[in-house]
Amino acid sequence: MAGAGLRAAAWRWLLCGGQGGPRAASSSCPGCGPPGPGAHCPGAPRSAPAGSTEVNSHLWSRYQDMRRLVHDLLPPEVCSLLNPAAIYANNEISLRDVEVYGFDYDYTLAQYADILHPEIFSAARDILIEHYKYPEGIRKYDYNPNFAIRGLHYDIQKSLLMKIDAFHYVQLGTAYRGLQPVPDEEVIDLYGGTQHIPLYQMSGFYGKGPSIKQFMDIFSLPEMALLSCVVDYFLGHSLEFDQAHLYKDVTDAIRDVHVKGLMYQWIEQDMEKYILRGDETFAVLNRLVTHGKQLFLITNSPFSFVDKGMRHMVGPDWRQLFDVVIVQADKPSFFTDRRKPFRKLDEKGSLQWDRITRLEKGKIYRQGNLFDFLRLTEWRGPRVLYFGDHLYSDLADLMLRHGWRTGAIIPELEREIRIINTEQYMHSLTWQQALTGLLERMQTYQDAESRQVLAAWMKERQELRCITKALFNAQFGSIFRTFHNPTYFSRRLVRFSDLYMASLSCLLNYRVDFTFYPRRTPLQHEAPLWMDQLCTGCMKTPFLGDMAHIR
Repeated sequence: MAGAGLRAAAWRWLLCGGQGGPRAASSSCPGCGPPGPGAHCPGAPRSAPAGSTEVNSHLWSRYQDMRRLVHDLLPPEVCSLLNPAAIYANNEISLRDVEVYGFDYDYTLAQYADILHPEIFSAARDILIEHYKYPEGIRKYDYNPNFAIRGLHYDIQKSLLMKIDAFHYVQLGTAYRGLQPVPDEEVIDLYGGTQHIPLYQMSGFYGKGPSIKQFMDIFSLPEMALLSCVVDYFLGHSLEFDQAHLYKDVTDAIRDVHVKGLMYQWIEQDMEKYILRGDETFAVLNRLVTHGKQLFLITNSPFSFVDKGMRHMVGPDWRQLFDVVIVQADKPSFFTDRRKPFRKLDEKGSLQWDRITRLEKGKIYRQGNLFDFLRLTEWRGPRVLYFGDHLYSDLADLMLRHGWRTGAIIPELEREIRIINTEQYMHSLTWQQALTGLLERMQTYQDAESRQVLAAWMKERQELRCITKALFNAQFGSIFRTFHNPTYFSRRLVRFSDLYMASLSCLLNYRVDFTFYPRRTPLQHEAPLWMDQLCTGCMKTPFLGDMAHIR
């Protein structure tokens, strides 16, 4: 039982990202390697192996010890730790305190099937050819659902699609021009000898910098695919082009698919095909109303489209569930522009001319602004919880400027958690972490043979990173991590959402008065040991006593 508990504790530490500090680096406990200069681990030998051959053998011996330890550390049941249907908390929040629930429509109340993406891609591709007079050869490209992931950045002037971490560094091996990877050396050269993207070039508050755009919503997946295909065609046929013009044309073609109502028509013609989990959406809304919660809807989609979708999911009386319904809100300017007044729509969706002095249940309103919304409803602060899929357009202003609680809908989360729960991922990541800890502690050996051993370990570590990355996406990996660091997307997710989940239906797994507590993940100075050290003799010394020795 004690061994199982120790293994579980070590695995929890791994998931929290346990790091090696100065104390760990000088340890000589079993599994930690021989002491470096100045080591003072209780009970440790005071001298390292003398000859280089002996050091070499010692390093590989520690390596094999780690391999056996990692193998024994992960029992089969460890591969089902995470629940894809769970809600994850960035900030403590009690649903007991939430009186008002707000929702976006697309990809929040209405979840769409992935088969929508190739249709958006094909329609925009044809618009480029027929209306923007792009080469007919572009028509040979089909949508590849496995190419891009959400949260990538696009450098317009360099035609570079890439993944950036929370510290503004490009993850090497994830930069593409067209459909071809760009060598790491070229990426570094393009940015003046560094992987770092300066803050002034990066995305602004809404994901748009002066020359770099971040693709944040799910509808951007076909946009990234089309952009990459068009660039690939122009480069492959040695055609000169202006990067800014090409980017704008592709973006406008994608926009036309929405503005011209093509996407709305496809969905309306076959809702069973395109809309997922409609019965679960109804269950969530009905449950909240039954428990006395007030509901509102703010969406950029037009009323006729929303009405048909809600009738499909909820029924003809869907508006009776909502206290306020606002369509064509023009987010994110809805949250910042005070000038646009609310307009009432009649039953046919036609605009009315009367002045809006209150927002009535069962009625439909268009446009408006958040400031009038707050004045008319008096729904303010943390008693309001709003759900949306776009971190910038839906959530950022509400959390930072108005103090609402926010919930992010991240459909990709379900698939990523299922991958994390696989035995291949668990073993790969655990050994990667153990090997990294070994590299940190053994770097004090700098003779020629030791450097060769460390280089071999470093190469293996990089191979493990690439294997782990490819489990999620061959080109760009996980939307949440760049090898080790969080992605820029993850940084925004943590900053702009109190809760995040794969779908709104996850709420059905919790009571309406449930309190979500974020896990206390350790800061670097709070995690003095690497994961593998928790399972070795390092644990034999009481932790507090060890810390007292440092003090």
